[in-house]
Amino acid sequence: MYRARDTRLNRDVAIKVLPEHLAKDPDALARFRREAMAVAALAHPNILVLHDVGSEQEVQYAVTELLEGETLRERLSSGSLAWRKVAELGSAVAEGLAAAHSKGIVHQDIKPGNIFLTSDGRVKILDFGLAEIRSAPSQNEETATLTEASPAVMGTIGYMSPEQVRGEKAEATSDIFSLGCVLYEMVTGRRAFSGKSATDTMAAILKDEPPAVADSGFPARRTWIE
Repeated sequence: MYRARDTRLNRDVAIKVLPEHLAKDPDALARFRREAMAVAALAHPNILVLHDVGSEQEVQYAVTELLEGETLRERLSSGSLAWRKVAELGSAVAEGLAAAHSKGIVHQDIKPGNIFLTSDGRVKILDFGLAEIRSAPSQNEETATLTEASPAVMGTIGYMSPEQVRGEKAEATSDIFSLGCVLYEMVTGRRAFSGKSATDTMAAILKDEPPAVADSGFPARRTWIE
């Protein structure tokens, strides 16, 4: 990711460049293009804004708004969040997802690392690289995979919905399940589902209920005070 200056519109932007070795990988290139298509179809304050996409001398690039701040993953490294902050951030992500779902787009990889908190108080959903674009059925065949568990499994282990774990088609409800996992982590400071291995974590998603919030140590854990 590079910071650049758009001299035509006099603004700072971010440029995402697909590394040369990935540009030659059909799956990586498909994911890059799918992300651009998904974001281009959306216009919402809680979703990263795409300005341009293209290729220059075989270099694939995307130009987006420049964000300054930190990911939710970075924020959570200091502990759980206050209830009011959890509600604020969760509502913003839910609104962004609702906008995507209304366009037939399922994100499929909602997690703290894909939620960005800007320094001026905005919330942005990032990385639509695994998005399922229902409004463009021909794109469904371009599949990016997470091979840690199974070639048929898409998403990030620990935040996937049961249907994603089973390798089934993800629906809007899959994103809502993942958001629920993120909300749980924001409140408790720990993941809703975890295990010693990827297989154990996936089994927990299918069979177990997360520990009750009251049993997690909250609010004894450190919280962010507004």
